[in-house]
Amino acid sequence: MSKHANHPFHLVDQSPWPLTGAIGAMITMTGMIKWFHQYNNQLLLMGITIMMVTTIQWWRDIVRESTYQGLHTKMVMKGMRWGMILFIISEVFFFISFFWAFFHSSLSPTIDLGSLWPPMGINPFNPLQVPLLNTAILLASGITITWAHHSIMENNYNQGLQGLFITVMLGMYFTILQGYEYIEAPFTIADSVYGSTFFVATGFHGLHVIIGSTFLLTCLMRQLKMHFSSNHHFGFEAAAWYWHFVDVVWLFLYISIYWWGS
Repeated sequence: MSKHANHPFHLVDQSPWPLTGAIGAMITMTGMIKWFHQYNNQLLLMGITIMMVTTIQWWRDIVRESTYQGLHTKMVMKGMRWGMILFIISEVFFFISFFWAFFHSSLSPTIDLGSLWPPMGINPFNPLQVPLLNTAILLASGITITWAHHSIMENNYNQGLQGLFITVMLGMYFTILQGYEYIEAPFTIADSVYGSTFFVATGFHGLHVIIGSTFLLTCLMRQLKMHFSSNHHFGFEAAAWYWHFVDVVWLFLYISIYWWGS
C-alpha cells in the first residue's frame, strides 16, 4: 500500500504510548493513595517511571515525524496551534476555580474563620520576601523566552540556545525557592480554607512550572540538535505560549493570594 497521501493532513500510525501512558497515570494515582495511607511509595515510583519512559518515547516519535519525516505540514501545524490554544484556555478555567474558591472565602469570611481574613491563627507569608523574588524570577524568564523565540525566528542559533538555557535555569530556581517556602511555611494545607486554597493554588502552579521547565528543557535539547528553523518551530512556540501562561497565572496568584490576601 502506498504511503503517499493526496492531502495535507497527518494520519498518525498505531502507537502503544497512549495505552502505556494511561496505565502509568493509573498506577501513579493508585501509588499516591497508597503512599498517603500506608507510607509506601514503591507503587508511586513505578507509575512515575512508566510515565517518564512513555513520555520520552512518545515525544521521540513526534520529533521524528515532524523533523525528519516532514509530516507536520502547514495545515497540521495550524491544527496543533488551535489545539494548544484550546488547551491553554482549559487551563485558564482550571485556575479560575481556585481563585473562585479563594475569593468566595476571603471576601466574606464566615464566623468559623473568626470573620476575618486571613483566618484567626494563620500567619501568612510576607509578600515582599521569597514571593516577590519568585515574581521577579518568572518575569525575567518571560523576557528570556521571548529573546529565545525572536532569535529562533531570525535563525540565530547561539542566542536561541542561550535564551532557552537561562529560562530553564530560572524555572528550576523558582521551583527550588517554592520548595524552600513550603518547608518553612508556618501553616499547612489542613489549616482551614486558607491553607487549602493557598497550597492547592500555588501547588498546582508549581506543578505547571515543573511541566513547563521539562517542556523547555526538551526544546533546549532540540535546539542543540538544530531541529528548529525560522518557519518550522511549533514545538518551541507551544512551550513559549505555555510558559507565558504560567507567568500570567503567577502574577494573579501573587497579587491576590500573597499580597492582597495577606
